[in-house]
Amino acid sequence: MAASAAMQSVLASPMTRVTHIARPCMVLPSTLVPRQQKKTSMQVVRCMAKEETTPSTTAKKSTKFSDVFAFSGPGPERINGRLAMIGFVAAIAVELSKGEDLFTQLANGGILWFVGTSIVLSVASLIPLLNGVSVQSKSEGVMTSDAEMWNGRFAMLGLVSLAFTEYLTGGTLV
Repeated sequence: MAASAAMQSVLASPMTRVTHIARPCMVLPSTLVPRQQKKTSMQVVRCMAKEETTPSTTAKKSTKFSDVFAFSGPGPERINGRLAMIGFVAAIAVELSKGEDLFTQLANGGILWFVGTSIVLSVASLIPLLNGVSVQSKSEGVMTSDAEMWNGRFAMLGLVSLAFTEYLTGGTLV
């Protein structure tokens, strides 16, 4: 009964101070905290504890084929971006040298070149990913993994735009 009365008096007393004891922050009732000269009903104290973070560069990435080719995995967008960069540059180069549009290039043997290049570049991109090497660990200076990702996205848009524009105009872009 005495413990219950003491607990009720502690809980019923007004809160006057918030103190920091390690982590997390704790609120103490006014009966447990000595009075200060300032007569406010509540003081705000921020927790200044810093969280320990370890760099993830030491952790080895998953090398399972299903994890590499997962929707949010490192494989699909990176490989598609690399293929789009090669395809866009090759399509513009053939247009400038031979004067053929994209659809004519594909009809005149371009599909075999596309399939062969796709296989070689996909396998070359997969070997480091399946060995656990992250793309971020090999990017320095101007040639970062983010720059490659954005260049691949722009190349994808450029290749689709090139095909759409040539389809609408009925001829080459250049």
